[in-house]
Amino acid sequence: MFFGYCMVIKLSSKGTRQVRDKWRTKAWYTILSPNYFGSVELGTVPANDSSQLMGRIIDSTLYDITNDFAHQYLKMYFQVIEIDGKTAKTVFKGHEYSRDYLRSLVRRRTTRVDSLITIKTRDDYKLRLAVSAFTLARIKTSQENAIRKIMMKIVDEKAGALTFDQFVQEVVLGKIASDIYNEAKKMAPIRHVGIRKSKLIQQSIRTAG
Repeated sequence: MFFGYCMVIKLSSKGTRQVRDKWRTKAWYTILSPNYFGSVELGTVPANDSSQLMGRIIDSTLYDITNDFAHQYLKMYFQVIEIDGKTAKTVFKGHEYSRDYLRSLVRRRTTRVDSLITIKTRDDYKLRLAVSAFTLARIKTSQENAIRKIMMKIVDEKAGALTFDQFVQEVVLGKIASDIYNEAKKMAPIRHVGIRKSKLIQQSIRTAG
């Protein structure tokens, strides 16, 4: 029994040494948010070679960027596109509401109006957006259709007028949702409007190539 216990300790110690040696060979890279989100440090990531980081998706929250506790519900995703020394630069890849926050918005005897919209920004970035409106009470189908038309109209107009950098700022910080809310409330009593999810599906050919 005592011999067996000694063997366990020895194997564990060897395993620990191997793990330490493995981490010692790695370099640590600082991940930065894009400059249109303040070039904020999102954390550090180990890698044997910088090429291993290219294309990696980094998840964060809007709170990590703004330091505003009210923004914890918004999950952010960034993709590494460039390595400069020990710094990894990223592009906005998308965002989404946390499950708990989205669940808190759904209530009985109300209507949830959803719209899935694919747009192209002024500088040819392509994104897909999931827009949702939550009403104070149940509404008619005609009102739902009118609200969807408002969503599509405002999102399309914004995309055509703004660059990718400007557009994603207005998406994440709620400016576009606010514009939709102000128009949609004329059709029905609205409790909340938000772009609950976004995804970058194609970068501009001018910058991606």
